Amino acid sequence: QKVTRSESSQAKKSQHAEEAIFYMNCRAAYLTVLKSSLENIKSKEQLSLVLQQAGRNPSQKTVNKYWTSQTTTLNFDDFCTILKKEKPATKTELLEAFGKIDPDNTGCILHDELYKILTTRGEKMTQDEVSAIVKQADFNCSGKLDYNKFCDLYMTTSEQCCKTAREKLEVDGRLRQQQFGSQTETSCEGITLPVSKPSPRISRKTDHKLAPTKGDSRTPSRPSSAQSCKASISTTVSMGAGSNRNTKLIEPDTMKEWQCAQSKGCFYLEEDGEIISHKYRLHLPQRSTVCITIKPLNIRQVEGKPCHWLSVDTALYILKENETQENLQLVGFTEQQNKEMFGWKGELGSGVYWLLPFTTGCRLKKVKPQISGEAKLVYRGEDGDLVLTKEFRAALLDIFETIDLDGNGLLSLEEYNFFELRTSGEKCDEEAWAVCKENFDMKKNELTRQGFMDLNLMEANDRGGDPSDLWVTLLSLGYNKALEMTEACPFVIDIYAEKCKPRIKAIYLEAGSWQLNRAICKSVVNKGEAKVMDGCENIIIYTYKAGRRITSVIENKSDNKVIIHVNNEQSKNCLSNRGLTVFAVEVAPKSMTVSQHVMPLNEQEEWLYNCVHSLL
Repeated sequence: QKVTRSESSQAKKSQHAEEAIFYMNCRAAYLTVLKSSLENIKSKEQLSLVLQQAGRNPSQKTVNKYWTSQTTTLNFDDFCTILKKEKPATKTELLEAFGKIDPDNTGCILHDELYKILTTRGEKMTQDEVSAIVKQADFNCSGKLDYNKFCDLYMTTSEQCCKTAREKLEVDGRLRQQQFGSQTETSCEGITLPVSKPSPRISRKTDHKLAPTKGDSRTPSRPSSAQSCKASISTTVSMGAGSNRNTKLIEPDTMKEWQCAQSKGCFYLEEDGEIISHKYRLHLPQRSTVCITIKPLNIRQVEGKPCHWLSVDTALYILKENETQENLQLVGFTEQQNKEMFGWKGELGSGVYWLLPFTTGCRLKKVKPQISGEAKLVYRGEDGDLVLTKEFRAALLDIFETIDLDGNGLLSLEEYNFFELRTSGEKCDEEAWAVCKENFDMKKNELTRQGFMDLNLMEANDRGGDPSDLWVTLLSLGYNKALEMTEACPFVIDIYAEKCKPRIKAIYLEAGSWQLNRAICKSVVNKGEAKVMDGCENIIIYTYKAGRRITSVIENKSDNKVIIHVNNEQSKNCLSNRGLTVFAVEVAPKSMTVSQHVMPLNEQEEWLYNCVHSLL
């Protein structure tokens, strides 16, 4: 076990180092074109140029995807997100592209053919632009272009762009001081991917449009700034190993006669780092004392395979529905903890409530897979028929357990449609469900486990044994190529009511809403410690400690937007959802926003939260 923990720790450090290098490269490229990482990209041309400095060669179509008719600016956060999505071209991909116009595989393309293709197809080039290419002696000879040499030069040039940008960042002392975090970001302080999702397509012409109501704010910027700090405030919280993991929450003897409702759900990690989850409507027919809990779902555990999701933090925010869904009032949230379970206990009146699951993103985050090979999903038996492998069957059983929200061992059409929406983006209608009923095992118009297995086997047969579509399903549900669930966290919600039968129903599967963000801010403001920033009474920092999580919120009472520099360099054994030890947050006028969520990197050790918020 010690060896396993050591290897896990080394893997985490390696991952943190890779993330630190990624953001350093992002920053280096950004500062090659712009003076500060708090300065925004203001044109398509700037976006194209800064992408080129990061070793990309974006087409006009790619640039238009991120710079639409509504876009006025893009910030550094947006730039980082674009780089994650737009991977640099590999030599293999380039050679494949050339191979399509060189069917005889000669390794060369005639200049005349090249002129014809580049000036008439796709994003058409001018004759002068093509001439500039064919005049390069490095890869042209006898009226032909040697595309192997061209690809080599392309890759070298791309790498040189990145290298030059990094070297400039290293040499320039002023820029180095602006650099994120410290030079020891790969230490155990921890780095994770951010949970905020920039929206390049949203107009950013005025700050007021970006923060129309309290609780909303602009997408925070990661970078720090070289500007001097006008005012600052420091917050220190020291936490022991396994702090507050056993708060008195449930008294089994007194709740034996209480009525219970249960629903499962799942957090899913999107490609851009955003987290989506099920959202629920709770109905109470009469006033009652209620206990609501949430915890990671402890499904099958295979010996030797880690259960990543069991360490993910979970929470529920309880909101009361009034006249409309837009008018939701925060009632409470699950701040009491008992091991992996978080809960809330209190009295609720009759009516409809919304339960919004939440996880900080400290533990559920993008990880670079370290997998030697791809798991096999199907094989052909002795009779030549396709068969699901033992490992794939086990994964499908886990998936069935997760998407069977009511836990009755069957999938209703509603439950199956959450699965379909996640994996294909489409719903199954009543007519298609009737076809399923004719071909797969069902009970009471609900799909059985065996029926679910057979449905996936049919998908493999439809593709002649090609597992491509099966992998699309698995990857969208958080599995990696080793059939490990690393980018999802199934959970279970239990509601106990003393005087009535509670009813819970999953309604949506979507990203965190503005209601959830507002509820988080309000909970921290109501429960946390407030500190007015020295020298600036309009800026208040709220810090709230709940179990193994610390959340800070910045409130800006002024009539102007502010930029707050956040420094965690003195924190120990801490993991921030922001991804770096130093970053900046832009807060719109008359609004508040979450500064960060912090958790211990290693729960078995003491951890120190030491954060300095400074007004730039």
